[in-house]
Amino acid sequence: MENELSKNINRFIKYLTNEKRYPDTTITSYTKDLDNYYSFIIAKKINYKTITKDEIRSYLKYLDELKYSKSTISRILSTLRHFYTYLVINKITSKNEFKLIKNPKKDKKLPNFLQSDELDKIFSVIDTSTPLGLRNRLIIELLYATGLRVSEITSLKVNDIDLNNHEIKVYGKGGKERIVLFGDYALYYLKEYLSSSRVELLNNKKSPYLLINHNGEELTSRGVEYIIDEIVKECALKHHISPHVLRHTFATDMLNNGADLKSVQELLGHSSLSTTQIYTHITNDRLRTVYLQSFPRQHEKVDKEK
Repeated sequence: MENELSKNINRFIKYLTNEKRYPDTTITSYTKDLDNYYSFIIAKKINYKTITKDEIRSYLKYLDELKYSKSTISRILSTLRHFYTYLVINKITSKNEFKLIKNPKKDKKLPNFLQSDELDKIFSVIDTSTPLGLRNRLIIELLYATGLRVSEITSLKVNDIDLNNHEIKVYGKGGKERIVLFGDYALYYLKEYLSSSRVELLNNKKSPYLLINHNGEELTSRGVEYIIDEIVKECALKHHISPHVLRHTFATDMLNNGADLKSVQELLGHSSLSTTQIYTHITNDRLRTVYLQSFPRQHEKVDKEK
C-alpha cells in the first residue's frame, strides 16, 4: 500500500507538470502537501483508497495540533480534493470524500499596508547605481505597481512582458493566466534593468526569467523576501514588511483612488470577490477618518433650539 500510494502521488505530480503545465511554485506546494499526507497515512496505517470522513477529520486535527494556520489547512484540503479527483477519474478509488469536507473558517484579519511616506522611504534608500540595486528597485516597483504575489514575480519570464502596452502575462494559483498592467515608473526601471543590469548579472549565462540573482541564476521567492528585509532594515521602519504587504498596498491604493472592486479582484487574480472585499474595510476606515477631519460642521457645537 505504501509503494502504491507513493507511485500514485508521483503520477499525479507528473500529470500536473507535463499535462496541466502548472508552474514550479504550485508543483512544489502540491508535492509538500502530499508528502505530509503520505506520512500521516502510513503512520496511522490508513487505507488511502477507502479513507473515511472520521479519518480525514483526525488528519485535520493532527494539522491543527502542529499549529498549521487555517489558510494552510485549507490549501492542503484543496490539494487533496484535486488528488482524489484524479484518483477517481483513473478508477483507483471510487469516491472523493474530501469534497464533503469544508475548509476551516478563516480568522478575519485586516491586511497590513504601507503609508505613502513609508513607501517613499523604501524607494529612497535603494542605490540604483549598481546592477543589484537597480534590480531591487525594479522588484519594489513591480510588486507595488502590479499587486503580484512573490511566487508570481519570481516566475516572470522576459517574454511575458509587453513593454509597448504596459502589460504582463501572469500565471497565478492553479496555473490560471491573467494580464496585469504597470505604469511609467515600473516601465522606466524595466527598460533600465533589461538593457544593463540583467545583462551584467547573467554574466554570459542564459535564462528566460526576468529576475536574476548575483550568481546569474533565477531569483527565488526567499531571495526577494531577503532583499525586502534588508531594505526595510535600512529604512528603520518599525514593522515587518513582506512582499505581500506591497500587494496589499497596491489593492488599498487602487480602491482609495476610485478603482472598482471587480477590477481589483481581476488584477489580483482572486477567484472570489469576497477575498478582495477585505480591502473595503481599510478604505472605509480611511473615508471615515477623512470625513471626521474634513467635514466643516463636524467640529462645530450644535446650537440646539430650546
